[in-house]
Amino acid sequence: MIKNIVITGGGGFIGGHLARRLINDGHRVTCIDIKPLSEWYQVHEKANNIQSDLSLKEECLEHLNGQDEVYNLACDMGGMGFIENNKALCMLSVLINTHLLMAAVEHGIKKYFFASSACVYPIHLQSTTEDINLEESLVYPAMPEDGYGWEKLFGERMCQNFSEDYKIDVKIARFHNVYGPHGAWNDGREKAPAAMSRKIIEAVDQNRDAIEIWGDGMQTRSFMYIDDCVEGILRLMESPVNTPLNIGSTEQVTINELVDIVGDIAEIKIKKIYNLAAPLGVRGRNSHNEKIKNELNWSPTISLSEGMKATYSWILKQYNKENQ
Repeated sequence: MIKNIVITGGGGFIGGHLARRLINDGHRVTCIDIKPLSEWYQVHEKANNIQSDLSLKEECLEHLNGQDEVYNLACDMGGMGFIENNKALCMLSVLINTHLLMAAVEHGIKKYFFASSACVYPIHLQSTTEDINLEESLVYPAMPEDGYGWEKLFGERMCQNFSEDYKIDVKIARFHNVYGPHGAWNDGREKAPAAMSRKIIEAVDQNRDAIEIWGDGMQTRSFMYIDDCVEGILRLMESPVNTPLNIGSTEQVTINELVDIVGDIAEIKIKKIYNLAAPLGVRGRNSHNEKIKNELNWSPTISLSEGMKATYSWILKQYNKENQ
């Protein structure tokens, strides 16, 4: 069945990849982003591409008219450096979700997807690098990351309340560190995989054998390749699941190990200079995937090594374009 679909944050990293998949699947896709089209990570000719400020209710009412489904990926976010230094800006994204939900009710939208984050989980559950169990039910009692984490948790509650009161079929995904090509890599919003790739590319180009690492390098994360993320979103949308669901990889690595993976791709032995004063985030984070396996009979499968090869290759091309 061909659907009319709106992707908010369509000029962003995940939004651009999701739009490509939905267009290829034959749907009529409208991508909306506050940024000028010249700043979008991907612009698809077959999509209806619109620049609009969706924190304004009247804009949401206009653009959701006649649509079947909404994928809300719009928010102000980035890597840990951006999140820790822009807490108020991150919180303002609640306006987008609020007005989109109100417009969805007004126009009788059938399905509504909300992109949440692992940042909603209590900080005390992520104070160690071992035995991390971020099971979906453990989000309460609430103590998420300040700013961005609270915005996402509030967004989840609002979606669930709208689902209960107005019978909207709401889907909520808690993403765990999504990475891949066609995303931020040098503008201060990039996440660790892109940042490490860029730093090592710069080191190779400048004949250096060392890069700066934020923290001691022993903090742990899991990273999910963008293709797995998009697949998980679409499977969730076609499922009966109406409660928040982790979508993330369980391949946990230290930041030091991530650097070594990128170094192997670049064929360089890289030394690490540790900046203990830099923004660090939580000590350890990893996706707990029992629920997604049980509910969707699926979980992310693309290895970090495989995904980083594609990511590094794309960033290298961008770097070379800027430094010709």
